[in-house]
Amino acid sequence: MDKEQSQRKRVEEESTQGASSSSSISSEATNLCSDQYDVFLSFNGSDTRKTFTDHLYHSLFKVGTVPFCVFRDENSILIGEEFGSKILDAIVRSKISIPVISENYASSKWCLRELIHIMNYKKSASHVVLPIFYKVAPSEVRHLKGNFGNAFHSSRERFDEKDIQEGQQALNEVSYLNGWESQKIADGHEGKLIEHVVETVISKLREFFQLDMPEQLVGLDDRMKEILNWIDNPSINARMIGIYGMGGIGKTTLAKCIYNQLSNKFVHVSFLPNVRETTRRHGITYLQSQLISDILQNKSEVSRIDDGISIIKSRFKGKKVLILLDDIDDKSQLDALARECHWFMVGSVIIVTTRNKAILDQSKFEVDYKYELKELDKVQTLLLFNRHAFRMDHSLREFEGISRDIISNMGGLPLALQVVGSYLYKKMNRQVWEDVREQLKNEPHRDVQKILQISYDALEDGNKQNFLDIVCFFIGKERRFAMYMWEDCGLYPSQGIEELKLRCLIKMRDDGRFEMHDQLRDLGRSIFLPRTTA
Repeated sequence: MDKEQSQRKRVEEESTQGASSSSSISSEATNLCSDQYDVFLSFNGSDTRKTFTDHLYHSLFKVGTVPFCVFRDENSILIGEEFGSKILDAIVRSKISIPVISENYASSKWCLRELIHIMNYKKSASHVVLPIFYKVAPSEVRHLKGNFGNAFHSSRERFDEKDIQEGQQALNEVSYLNGWESQKIADGHEGKLIEHVVETVISKLREFFQLDMPEQLVGLDDRMKEILNWIDNPSINARMIGIYGMGGIGKTTLAKCIYNQLSNKFVHVSFLPNVRETTRRHGITYLQSQLISDILQNKSEVSRIDDGISIIKSRFKGKKVLILLDDIDDKSQLDALARECHWFMVGSVIIVTTRNKAILDQSKFEVDYKYELKELDKVQTLLLFNRHAFRMDHSLREFEGISRDIISNMGGLPLALQVVGSYLYKKMNRQVWEDVREQLKNEPHRDVQKILQISYDALEDGNKQNFLDIVCFFIGKERRFAMYMWEDCGLYPSQGIEELKLRCLIKMRDDGRFEMHDQLRDLGRSIFLPRTTA
C-alpha cells in the first residue's frame, strides 16, 4: 500500500494535486461490476476530494435499489498498474461522466486529460456528460478568466502544447453543456445540489436498468399506444391505471412495457411483482417496506401495516412517483400501498394489474382508466406461437397445418402459446405434435392450468359451483336457464354471475348468453371430471 500511495502522490505532484476519478453506486457491488462502470467523477483533489466530491460520491454510493458499480482511483487501481491509462480507460467504460470543475481544475494536467478524453468520447458514443461548475461560472471556464483562468495560466509551463490546445477546446465545449452552477442551486446549499445531481443520474441510468421483457412480443404496440396517449393527457391529480383480464392474458407484460416506457421520466420508481403471492408468503408489510425503500432510496423495514401507511402518505406527497403493483388480488393490498391519490404528488402514475376488476371498481383511489386486456387475434396468435415453436415468424411447411390445429385450442392466450410453443421447439417427431394436439382438446397444458386455477381457487364454494355448471352445461345458453336452477339450489345466481364476470372467468353476450375462454372451459372440465369419477 505504501508503494501505491507514493505512486499516487508523485502523480498528483506532477499535475498540481491531480484528479481523482470514481464511478458509483455501491462498493459492496464492486466484484459484480467486472470492468464496466456507471458514473465517472473527474475532479481536482486539492479542491474537493474531502469536501463536495466526497459527499457526492457517498450519496451516489448509497442510492438506488440496483447497485451502481464503483471506480475509485485510491482503491480500484492495483499496485503496479499505470495510473493514467487506467483512469482514461475507465471513462470509456462508463455510462456517465461528471466533471466537477472547480477553481484549480484546469491547473491539473490529469484533470485536463480526463476532460479531453470525456469530451472526445461524448462525440463518438452515447456518453452522457453532466458538468458541475463548483464555485466557478461557465463563462470563466469558457474564456479562462478570473481565478479559474489564473490557475490555468500559472500552470501552462508544466503542460505539453497538445494538452494546452486540446484542454482549452474541451473547457470551451464543456462550458456550453447543460449542467449545474453550485452558487445558483438553492443559494449555494451543497446538499440540495447533490440531491439534484443524484436524481438526474438515477434518471439517466434508468434506461440501462429497465425491467426484463421477453424477446417475443406480439400485439402490444397498439395497446401501449392507447394507454400512453391517455397518460399524456394533463391531470390535476396523481393517476391510477388498472389493467385487468384473465390469468395468462399478458397483463404483467403490458404493464412492464408501459413502466419501461415511462421510467426515465421519473426519479422515484418502484416495481412490486407478484403482490398476491408475496403477500401470502411474507405479508403486506414486506411490500410496504420494499415500496418505501424504492421511493425514498434508503432501506426501511415496516413491522405494522398502519406504520407503513403513515410513512407512504406522509413521505411520498412531495415526490412524483411511478409505481407498478402487479397482480393485486385483494382490496386490502391496494389500500395498504396506494389507497388515495393525495398520498402522491401531481403527475404520479400508479399502474395496477389484477384478475379481479372489482378491486379497481372499489378502490378509494379512483381508477381513471380501466383497460381490459383481451386475447390475441388469429394473426397475432399464429405469429406468437411460431416465434416460440420455430424461433421464426412462420411455421415450417410440414408443420403448418398441425400448428393451426394446436393453436385453435388455445384461444389467443399468450401464456398458452408461449408454453406450448416453447415445449415443441426443436421437436421434429410429428407424433409428438399430434399427441399435444389431442391432449389440448381435453385440458390446458399443466403449466397453463396452474396459472388459470389460481382464479378458480379464489372463488367461494357457491361460485365454484356456478363456474363448473356453466362449463359443463351452459356455454352458449341463456342465463335464465342457469338462474332457475341456481335459485332452486340456493346459490344466489345474480351475485354469482357478477363475481365470475368481475374475475374475468366468464363473459355475457348482448343476448344474455354465457361465453367463456376455451382454456377456462377446459380447465373447468378437467376439474369436474375427476369429481364425477371419484
